[in-house]
Amino acid sequence: MALRKLRALHSTVAPIVLLPLFVTVFTGVSYRLSKDWFGLERDQVHWLMTIHEGEYLGDTLEPFYVLFNGLGLLWMLVTGSAMVVQKISRSPWLRRLTRPQESSAD
Repeated sequence: MALRKLRALHSTVAPIVLLPLFVTVFTGVSYRLSKDWFGLERDQVHWLMTIHEGEYLGDTLEPFYVLFNGLGLLWMLVTGSAMVVQKISRSPWLRRLTRPQESSAD
């Protein structure tokens, strides 16, 4: 029952955090690769960092964007990891591995 509830909570939050996390990953990777691989200067790609950090939201909302983006990522990691652990702990192959071996004393 706990796994079902955890999945429901995870799937409720997932659509909310998907776009901000995707934008953060895409702009961060694009910024770094543009500088390192393509030799662009910081000034040429700073607009990516502006989007990445949420600077376009202004001084008031930027900290909330960063906070909620980080909390959303942590939530998805913790609940996703918990689901994986629960799934593995209930799997038949793990039970076979942890079950005491029967000795064949004839």
